[in-house]
Amino acid sequence: MATQGGLNVVALVSGGKDSFFSLLHCQANGHRVVALANLYPPETTQASSTASTSSATSRQHSSPAGHEDHDHGPASGPVDEIDSEADLNSFMYQTVGHQAIPLYATATGLPLFRQPIAGTMVQSGISYSSPQQPSSSSTAPTRAAAAGAAPTDSSSGSVPGGGTNPHGHGSDLEDETESLVPLLRAVIAAHPEVNAVCTGAILSTYQRTRIESVALRLGLVPLAYLWQYPALPIPAPTSPASASADLLSTVVARGHTGSDDDAQLLRDMASAGLEARIVKVASAGLDEDFLWSNVASDDSIKRIKRALRRFGGGGRGSVLGEGGEFETIVVNGPPALFKSKIEISDVDRRVVREGGGSTWLSIRNAHVQEKTDSTETGGLPNVRIPDQLDPRFQHILDTFTTDSLPLHEDRSEAIQRMPGISLTNSLATLQHEFIGIGDNIYVEQQTIKLVDDIRDQVDPRLILNTVIVLRQMSDFPTINKIYGGLFPEPNPPSRVTISCGSLLPEGSKIAIFATSQPGPAPSVRRGLHVQSRSYWAPANIGPYSQAIVFPQGAPRGDSAVSDGTGGPQVVTIAGQIPLIPASMDLPQSHDSVPFQITLALQHLWRVGVELQSQWWTSAVAYFPRTPASEDMKLKATLAARAWNSAHTWSIGGSDDEEEDESGPDLWDRRFNPEYMSLVGADDTEATPTLPKWETLNCYDEDDDAAARAQRPVPYMFAVEVDELPRSAGVEWHAHRGLVNVSPGSVHVVNSTLAVEGSSARVELQHVVANSAKEIYVHTVAAMSHDPAQSTVGLEGMIEVVNGLVNTSIKAALESFSELQFDLMPYLVYVDAQRNPDLEKASHNKGCQAIVPCFSVWDSRGQGLDVAMVYQAHFTKSR
Repeated sequence: MATQGGLNVVALVSGGKDSFFSLLHCQANGHRVVALANLYPPETTQASSTASTSSATSRQHSSPAGHEDHDHGPASGPVDEIDSEADLNSFMYQTVGHQAIPLYATATGLPLFRQPIAGTMVQSGISYSSPQQPSSSSTAPTRAAAAGAAPTDSSSGSVPGGGTNPHGHGSDLEDETESLVPLLRAVIAAHPEVNAVCTGAILSTYQRTRIESVALRLGLVPLAYLWQYPALPIPAPTSPASASADLLSTVVARGHTGSDDDAQLLRDMASAGLEARIVKVASAGLDEDFLWSNVASDDSIKRIKRALRRFGGGGRGSVLGEGGEFETIVVNGPPALFKSKIEISDVDRRVVREGGGSTWLSIRNAHVQEKTDSTETGGLPNVRIPDQLDPRFQHILDTFTTDSLPLHEDRSEAIQRMPGISLTNSLATLQHEFIGIGDNIYVEQQTIKLVDDIRDQVDPRLILNTVIVLRQMSDFPTINKIYGGLFPEPNPPSRVTISCGSLLPEGSKIAIFATSQPGPAPSVRRGLHVQSRSYWAPANIGPYSQAIVFPQGAPRGDSAVSDGTGGPQVVTIAGQIPLIPASMDLPQSHDSVPFQITLALQHLWRVGVELQSQWWTSAVAYFPRTPASEDMKLKATLAARAWNSAHTWSIGGSDDEEEDESGPDLWDRRFNPEYMSLVGADDTEATPTLPKWETLNCYDEDDDAAARAQRPVPYMFAVEVDELPRSAGVEWHAHRGLVNVSPGSVHVVNSTLAVEGSSARVELQHVVANSAKEIYVHTVAAMSHDPAQSTVGLEGMIEVVNGLVNTSIKAALESFSELQFDLMPYLVYVDAQRNPDLEKASHNKGCQAIVPCFSVWDSRGQGLDVAMVYQAHFTKSR
């Protein structure tokens, strides 16, 4: 799976298994590892102030084992006793076993750069705000651009999470994360060709976001090929022998995972020839008998799993040590990386009992030994690359060539009466429309004006999601740089970007439609902003997150609700295009439309599952301009079939996907109240599934196959625009996702209404999430008419549909007395050919969030005049 034009990588190594296994995946993807880099603790308490303030970086070249690092002690031989009696216990860096790190230069033949860790943990938040840094923008964008790091978004040169330190910490109290900056700068100075950095982050958002922050500031492409690795599908065996060997350890899971457990990563590591020894255990049932075990051996895996289960652990990632259960040091690897191996004899390993169940090995002496058991040299490492598609989406792609994906016809339901309850329309979200105007004005000037208008009307920290509509997609690099200045802090809004060409109002080159929360801004924003390349989903290099979560109801004083960590929530998802995550390239297949539809939909699903979305409210699939109407109709029906199949697919007819284990990482256990105790939380909670059928009011676990086939599916439609980012073939946009809703609390109400005095009809779907304190309603209304007959015009259509929607919602909530509201859509998708008065309607006050389209299609491949999307929040009272 080599990548064309591979990157030149510096690998951050702690000595542990994950950093070296990630390095092997970098090589397997066609990248060249140029150097290793490592941070280690100050040698003594007395010398720590000197070491912490020193900016000098030591460097070891490949050399005999006796080579000495005069700054930090010998690379082999006796180790300072004082240093061996303490482990830094950093949340960010593994430090146990650091005495053997200098030997990696000789063992791998790669230069090794080392820097002492300065500072401590200052920012305890799971996301990271970079402090004010000396400007390096003159070189950083150039290096990133040369690497091809950033599809579209990178051209901004802006730094996500940049700006001043919001925590107010001065230089006298520096976060340990910043120790990476001088280390990587030293590597770049010695190797100017370096344009990427790899890390071994698997499930730790805490670690990943910090490395991404530093990497992007320095213009380096972050690579994290192990990110979410346990949740990725396992490739089918390539030979009968491997099939037999894998039979007991591999299953085709019913969900997004292809592994029977997280230990598959360890098995893959062993298959690649990587040998890692356990050098630290920290409670969770693992005692000192596990020290120096080969972590990837079958016997060790069984023992670890058994011990974790016995003491109530065994959560997601625990068998990998993701929660700090154990740490490892790599002593050998495949010839593609390790030219020699590291030997540490029994007498040179001393057990240090730290207390609280933490025990580790102090390494007193180590040396490099030439390999004698292998004649292989060079070449790419033999690592197992996860399949591109999960079983669910492989099934969808396979069935595109058959007629076995029927259109879904679902049943509707009514909302039960709740006497004595009254509702008040609450402003849990606000809508903002900003449209560039002015003849002969450059797009840059229009964007600057819109950004100024946004700042005047709303605090950018309150913006949850934006939809950007451009006249020309080629303008995107220009507008992105200006737009990115709005969001210097972590977790910027999710974003959808499309081009509608000449359909934008005359003179307009850009429109921005934004959804925000009422103030004040929460102290913590829950979101997902993965900026590293991986196998999981495309990296978002730029000022937009994959997803942002916010409370379902209006903000209240309860901080757990206002910051999106408690109560029913709503998630906004960025538009998903079909980039191959590991390379950030589009598929090259000649006949790639079905694959692009499927891959982009999988990206949407993976992001939704990671944010624990239980139900989509609706979705639209954007397609670029298609010359023939029949071709666009086919694309619309293919997308609808994929959408329906993604909801209804399962193996063995089960409602639920196979349960997997979930659990906290080290950050969660210290700062997330849910995981304050290692075994105090429910460490066997099932992996989130999507859709979560139990949330539906109509759900019955005893439904037969026929009844399950008629369960409702969120409304989906397709639109034809001018162009998509990267000239992609499709972009999926799920309007909203429901998070943390109770079983039986979601009602899906479908209806089709005739428009009096015309041939028009309106399809409605209300998704009603009914919680203890509020009701959230999300509605899609799709109108169509006989093209041979005249209509009332677009403004008349919008007025008619608005009336029907408001009447329909009031009827659906008829049990609530004196409910008064007048909803307006937050997005309006208009077929420009069916609505020649589009230009006039585009400036209609209160309905400016119009997305002009060359065509609009329902899931049956029928043309629509307009599709309108609404949301409403109601507060309950007695």
